Amino acid sequence: MNLRLVKLEPKYRGHLNEMMEEWYASGEKIIPYAIRRLDYRDFDSYLANLEIREPAPGLVPDSTFFCLDEDQDRFVGAVNIRHWLNERLLLDGGHIGDGVRPSQRRKGVATRMIALALEECRKLGIDRVLMVCHKDNIGSAKSIRNNGGVLENEITVDGVVEQRYWIDGKGRMQ
Repeated sequence: MNLRLVKLEPKYRGHLNEMMEEWYASGEKIIPYAIRRLDYRDFDSYLANLEIREPAPGLVPDSTFFCLDEDQDRFVGAVNIRHWLNERLLLDGGHIGDGVRPSQRRKGVATRMIALALEECRKLGIDRVLMVCHKDNIGSAKSIRNNGGVLENEITVDGVVEQRYWIDGKGRMQ
């Protein structure tokens, strides 16, 4: 599996459409939120507004990457990196939001994708990374721990138990 993070650009329009169509057809909530908050079918607007460049009420600047499996020539997931944390993100959002498309799960994609996202965090000067997942999302918790995540605590947000993990900025390459 030869994975790398890429920024969305016009040459990946077909990759995006295929991944999003699969995800929507599954009926699952698409994570990270950044890739579902806009209509991907309006590609030009989606591309222009995918990332938050300036802070706004409740929002912080972020970077969104798609995980390209070069062997399959397809997107297998996505990560959204928040450049800093506001109060809400410190509680239950974290620095990195990640998701793997349904057909690519249980193959090690999330562990590798998080490792690549940690490299991007280092480039942004983020020395200590917070990742949060639902307590019942065992696969996500395992991928975070595989990258050096240490559970700080569990909190309940809107009736859901969330686990908050911190990863030292040095991380571990998978």
